Amino acid sequence: MAVKRDKNSLSPTQQRKKEHLELCLDESAVSASAPTGLDRYSFVHNALPEVDLDEIDLSVSFLGKPLKAPLLISSMTGGFEVARMVNRNLAVAAQRLGVAMGIGSQRVAIEDESVAESFKVRDLAPDILLLANLGAVQLNYGYTVEHCRKAVRMIQADALTLHLNALQEAVQPEGNRNFKGLAARIAEVCRRLEVPVLVKEVGNGISADVARRLKQAGVRAIDVAGQGGTSWYAVESKRAAQRGKKASLTFAGWGIPTEEALVQVRQAVPDLELVASGGIRSGLDIAKSIALGANIAAIGQPLLKPALDSAEKVVEFLLEIIDEIKVAMLCVGAANLTALRQAPLVRRLEYP
Repeated sequence: MAVKRDKNSLSPTQQRKKEHLELCLDESAVSASAPTGLDRYSFVHNALPEVDLDEIDLSVSFLGKPLKAPLLISSMTGGFEVARMVNRNLAVAAQRLGVAMGIGSQRVAIEDESVAESFKVRDLAPDILLLANLGAVQLNYGYTVEHCRKAVRMIQADALTLHLNALQEAVQPEGNRNFKGLAARIAEVCRRLEVPVLVKEVGNGISADVARRLKQAGVRAIDVAGQGGTSWYAVESKRAAQRGKKASLTFAGWGIPTEEALVQVRQAVPDLELVASGGIRSGLDIAKSIALGANIAAIGQPLLKPALDSAEKVVEFLLEIIDEIKVAMLCVGAANLTALRQAPLVRRLEYP
């Protein structure tokens, strides 16, 4: 049953989502204190690539669905009117470019069905790979497989993302902090849900051990979501400061850098599909990620400002990213993503 409230008021969860979006617009204020690690790698330049830039093929299949480029618009927002506009502009761009899209956590819409429209984009993007999203920890707070089905049905999703955010929950005043026994609950969802399950972190990275446990639980894909991009610890610290509380910096450097998480996880679970995310800011970052073992890469925060403007601005931004991937592939002599995965990378031993 939908919760009734004044149309101009926001529930606590909606207000939190609104604050998150507003804070994330200032990238410098909520970025992780440590780099992704991708800058420590360089491709070996191929001066005679024997490749036509205009013929480079970026197509890939992920979770059984074809993509025109190895890109996922990362899950970010939902639950209020501005978030609805953001999601719909992102969806139009995803459909136009043939890339995948995730939406923000649907918990707010499970609690209050009146805001479900802010997540629904299938009418604008009938063909894309679309990922539903819930916090995995909610499975310890009354959520069941049926709640997961509801999230999938709500947006006609192709798969479900369960996100892991232990550090964020630990420092969030409203946080849910019981992660005990969660692997078994994730396994139950994987076993009973009719669509594939992807598990992601939210910016602190996934280790080899966790990746192996997730594979054993039955997940189909992992988004390593490493340190180097948006820090949800920083976001929650900023929220605390806005309420007159001390903004802690204790865990500002906590996490596994994106590069390290990606390499660890690919070695640990060579047969799972992987998403590289966490500070991905260019097509060169994406090309490096694919050469390091990712199937696709995800971009989130940099798309917020374009999405607040228009779908066209999102398309323009992503076309630049796609062009950069192609330039990188030309300069290593890779005509397709299979060849890019074989492209040699040089790793600097010393790194700031």
